[in-house]
Amino acid sequence: MSQSIAAHPDRLLPADPGTRSIARSLLERVQDLPIISPHGHVDAAVIEQNTPFPDPAALLVSPDHYVTRLIHANGVPMDQLLAGTASAPESREIWRQFVEAWPLFEGTASGYWLRTQFDDVFKLGADLSDMPADASYDAIAAKLVEPDFRPRQLFKDFNIEVLATTDDPLDSLASHKALTEDPSFNGRVLPTFRPDAYLNVAHPSWSANVDRLIETAADGATGYAGYIAALENRRCYFVEHGAVSADHGVRTPATLKLDPAEAEALFEKARSGKATAVDRDAFEAHMMYQMARMSVQDGLVMTIHPGSYRNHHGPTFESFGADTGHDIPFAVNYTEAIRPLLQDFGTAKDFHLVLFTLDETVFSRELAPLAGFYPSVYIGAPWWFLDAPDAMLRFRSAVTETAGFSRSSGFIDDTRAFCSIPARHDASRRIEASFLARLVAEHRVTEDRAHELILDVVDSSPRRVFKL
Repeated sequence: MSQSIAAHPDRLLPADPGTRSIARSLLERVQDLPIISPHGHVDAAVIEQNTPFPDPAALLVSPDHYVTRLIHANGVPMDQLLAGTASAPESREIWRQFVEAWPLFEGTASGYWLRTQFDDVFKLGADLSDMPADASYDAIAAKLVEPDFRPRQLFKDFNIEVLATTDDPLDSLASHKALTEDPSFNGRVLPTFRPDAYLNVAHPSWSANVDRLIETAADGATGYAGYIAALENRRCYFVEHGAVSADHGVRTPATLKLDPAEAEALFEKARSGKATAVDRDAFEAHMMYQMARMSVQDGLVMTIHPGSYRNHHGPTFESFGADTGHDIPFAVNYTEAIRPLLQDFGTAKDFHLVLFTLDETVFSRELAPLAGFYPSVYIGAPWWFLDAPDAMLRFRSAVTETAGFSRSSGFIDDTRAFCSIPARHDASRRIEASFLARLVAEHRVTEDRAHELILDVVDSSPRRVFKL
């Protein structure tokens, strides 16, 4: 069997030998730095309880919409890929479907991360295509039952220093508290306030969520005033439990400043079930303005993730639910949409606003110019469909000439797949080394300065932007 290309030391580095040599030196500078992961979706309870990982298919195939969507696009029904569905085959058969489809992932970011995991984490020692499906399944399954192959040990082995989770505003944060108080655990697992289901009137559980929020956290206040007070109180609870940011997964980055009477009227209209689509959008835009106001008040970094048409295929959503591979990006407008927020808070002291996009045309056209003027604005790293090698290079090229290196967030892995975290961060570090090496080779940056810049981009930027 041939050695996996994931073991090649020059993967993702420039093809030109001279530039590659510079990139190697830059990569060496940051390759062993601890991982700072200020935005992701790993469940804190998995780490707190040191939960064993499930079988190979349930760990690496079924929950990964990057994987299932491409196999589905090539003709495999979704119910043959998702463990736990009524008609799902047994785990080994799902794995066989995945291995048969493995050639489809050549050139994709998910293929790169998976190949790196198979080599670095699971120690397969060969490419998946060179092994019988049952052999790779058995090798990974054997790894999963090893006593040391548990989340806490891997947290240490992966050299993770900070890992942020994404949490419901009414979460007790008991697992975060337990990890903080556990003397045997040395990492930082930070909660993140994620209020989407309480701000978006179109969410099917919005009204019930608001009832619970006001009942739990409004200190006796009711109506719109109680709603605002409850959100403020829960944010404070998150800060007390170590949170550094509040994340907002919105359809668009629209913001709107309403006077209290207008906002209350929209709130009551929504509560009565009479809000139109225009009303719902206006209320959510107003609440994004309110979230910025609260961030100025309580210090939480505000991150915005817009531009995804969620659950694009209705029949798949009805059968299998959300996050099953059919969220599709669309174009966004930041310059006008975010202006009401920035008028009042764009120069507010210590306010940090990190703007992400799935529409890479806005990187150079809107985000870099915004971050190049407003002290509060930082450019979020390439996210979701853009967290891929070529797209990350395009990002660096698009934003750096206007905003430099200091106005970006540092890498964000944004993943539920715990075992992929080191692969994703390694890919980012190689891309940063490659981009900077080109600038050195073109005599646009000195090599000494490039070494300083890559340390800042990989390590200092996420600490600075997320107030770590």
